[in-house]
Amino acid sequence: MFRTILTVAIFIISLCANAQGTIKTMFYNLLEFPSAQPSNREQILMEILDNYEPDIFMVCELESEYGADLILNTSLNDEGVNYLRAPFQPSQSGDPDHQQILFYRKGMFTLEAAEVIQTQVRDINHYTLKLSTADQQTDPVLIEVFVTHLKSSQGSGNQTMRLDMVNQFTDRLETLDPDSFVIFSGDFNFYTSSEPGYQELLDPTNAIVMVDPIDRPGSWHNNDSFQDIHSQSTRLSSGPFGAGAGGGLDDRFDFITISENMLGNPKLKYIENTYKSFGNNGNCYDNSINSPDCAGDFSQELREHLYNMSDHLPIVMDLETDKEIVLDNPDFAIISAILLENTMASSELNIRLASSVSESVSFEIYNTLGQKLLEFTSENTGHISIDISQFANGIYYLKTSIPGFKTLKFLKTP
Repeated sequence: MFRTILTVAIFIISLCANAQGTIKTMFYNLLEFPSAQPSNREQILMEILDNYEPDIFMVCELESEYGADLILNTSLNDEGVNYLRAPFQPSQSGDPDHQQILFYRKGMFTLEAAEVIQTQVRDINHYTLKLSTADQQTDPVLIEVFVTHLKSSQGSGNQTMRLDMVNQFTDRLETLDPDSFVIFSGDFNFYTSSEPGYQELLDPTNAIVMVDPIDRPGSWHNNDSFQDIHSQSTRLSSGPFGAGAGGGLDDRFDFITISENMLGNPKLKYIENTYKSFGNNGNCYDNSINSPDCAGDFSQELREHLYNMSDHLPIVMDLETDKEIVLDNPDFAIISAILLENTMASSELNIRLASSVSESVSFEIYNTLGQKLLEFTSENTGHISIDISQFANGIYYLKTSIPGFKTLKFLKTP
C-alpha cells in the first residue's frame, strides 16, 4: 500500500480543499444521455464540469444506469475518485426513458436517503445530503435535494400537467421539518412567471416557502429582456444532432430554486450573483451558444462544448456556510511522500514518511488565526506521532520543511 502511495505522488490540496464553506451546485439537462449525438459526450461533459467543478451535480434526461456510470467514471472522476452518485432508480412514472440522478463530492457529503415521488409524467427524485462539518454530530446540515423534469410544450393541458407535478413536490414539503434547507431543480419548461405551476412553486402559504434566487419574474419566452438567463436552445438547428430543440437561446426552462431560509441563514446561504445560466454571456438571444457574436466571460472553447453537449445550458449557483467543512476523504490528503493517517484526531496525529524523505524533517502546527502552536524536528523513522491532546477542538494546519509541499489541514476532535 505504501509503495502505491509513493508511486502515485500526487499532491491534492489538503483535507479541506473547499474548507472556506463554499458549495457549488449545478443542474443540467443532458439531452437523451448517452444515446444522442455526438458519441463522445461523456468527454465533452468532462470538459464542461472541469470548468465549474460542482460539489452537487443534478441532471435530467438520463437514459440508463450505464449513462450514470459513464458520467461518474469518465466525466467526473477523471482525476481520481472525487465523486459518488445516488442509486439509479428506473422510472416509476409515465416516461420510461428519461430519469434524474444526483452526483455529489465524495467526503463533502454523505447520502442519507433517496426516494422517488411518482407523477403522471416523470419522477421527482428526492435525496437527503448531509454536509461533512466539524460539528455534524451535534448540529448537522441536511440538504433536501429534489430533481425533476416537468412536462414540456405550451398549451393549457401541458400547463396543468406541470402544475400537477409541482403539487406533488409542495405536498411532499409538508412532511419535512419546516426549517429544512431545500433545493428543487430541473427542466421546468415554464414560459412565464404567471404560469400556475410557477405560482404554486413559490406560493408563500406552502409548508416550506420556496424562492427563485434571482427574482426575475416576467414573460421569459422570446423576450430579449431576459436573454442573460435564457438556457434553451443552445442551437439554431437540431438537425446535425438528431435530437433536441433548435431556434437559439430564447427560453428560460431550467431552474434551481431554494427554500426561503437559504436567503439569510448563515448555516446554509445562497451567495448573491452566483446564479448563472452557465455559458450565457448575455448577448446570445436567438443565436447558437457557440456563435462568435456571443463572446464574453465564458470562453469560446467552453461554449463549443456546451453547443455539442445539449440543447440546454447548465444552471449553476453557489452556497456558503459558516460551518467548517471537513472533507472526510483520504483522496484530499497528501498521497505522496507524506501521508496523514488520521485527518481527524483526538489525541495523536499520525504521519507516515517515505524513505525518500531526508533523514530529518521539521514540522510546524498553526491554528486558524495563524499562530504557531508547535515546532519540532524529527528523524525520519517512517512513522511520526504528534501529541495534540492539549489542543482545543477545531481546525489546524501542518507545515513541513520539505520543498514543494503545501500546508495540510486536520481536525482536532473531542
